Amino acid sequence: MRVDQFDFLLPADRIPDRPVNPRDSARLLHVHEAGLSDLSVRDLPGLLRDGDVLVFNDTRVIPARLYGKRGQSDIEFLLHRPESAHVWHALARPAKRLKPGDAVTFSDTFSAEILGRNDDGSVRIRFDLDPEALSAALEEHGHMPLPPYMGREDDAQDREDYQTIYASHDGAVAAPTAGLHFTDDLMDALSAKGIETSFLTLHVGLGTFQPMKVDDTDDHVMHREWAQVSQSVSEQLTKAKADGRRIVAVGTTSLRTLESAAETDGEIRPFAEETDLFIVPGYRFKAVDALMTNFHLPKSTLFMLVSAFAGTARMKAAYDHAIKSGYRFYSYGDACLLDCDQLP
Repeated sequence: MRVDQFDFLLPADRIPDRPVNPRDSARLLHVHEAGLSDLSVRDLPGLLRDGDVLVFNDTRVIPARLYGKRGQSDIEFLLHRPESAHVWHALARPAKRLKPGDAVTFSDTFSAEILGRNDDGSVRIRFDLDPEALSAALEEHGHMPLPPYMGREDDAQDREDYQTIYASHDGAVAAPTAGLHFTDDLMDALSAKGIETSFLTLHVGLGTFQPMKVDDTDDHVMHREWAQVSQSVSEQLTKAKADGRRIVAVGTTSLRTLESAAETDGEIRPFAEETDLFIVPGYRFKAVDALMTNFHLPKSTLFMLVSAFAGTARMKAAYDHAIKSGYRFYSYGDACLLDCDQLP
């Protein structure tokens, strides 16, 4: 399938570098069988059905961007995948002169050693700290890994803004952005409506938000991300499916985790492993009935996913409407609810 089938023009002024405040005042485009409706995220409880189960990704974004010194030279790292308790894979800038054994200093008490380079240009870097001490060092010296399209450095406000209110498991280097819209008040309103909630974990990696670099989807190598569905969540969601109730994924990361854990009959099994599930039109969904998600990059795996879920023509029309109507795109942007009884 050609990647250019998923291209569209997006004006630069549709990409915000700050979220709206409060979070749940963001706009929500409801994509449904009858057409499109312009609403607010605060309207979500009224759009859902009694018995629906909202499934959230509770990963926590770590301050994964580090600025250090190799001798007298400045160097920047973006951690993106742990190999072990001490070793991480990272993007480095500049990377060409890095050699195994090189020491990089981030502070008087925080340093690392270069172990080698990977075929994709990233490096392996070892920290001489135990996991708890490394987590504390990242919190003190690291920076939030804002996507480059925001065009600015992170600041103290991003420590709150680029994190869901229910984040609880460290490991993501990008936010599960659909979840950024939820507030305590909205969660209370959902509970009052009788909407169940459920939490799984997928540690979002850098590949999630990158545009495709090939011409055909068959040539794309999907990034791998660690995900987990607990036994209790497996039982909750499998029962909901058996009862004929809907599973509503909050974000594409929740959807990919659920589909990775689902059997062909819709049963959602416990799951704790890496997933590289790549969803394009033609995929048959086993677990998820509706999806809340942000607006995504042209020619991205995520726009392919939403096109698979709701139909390419419908999603191109929805995105065209969103662009013309001033919706905000990407991480700090607005959201849409894909709520179509008849999936492609």
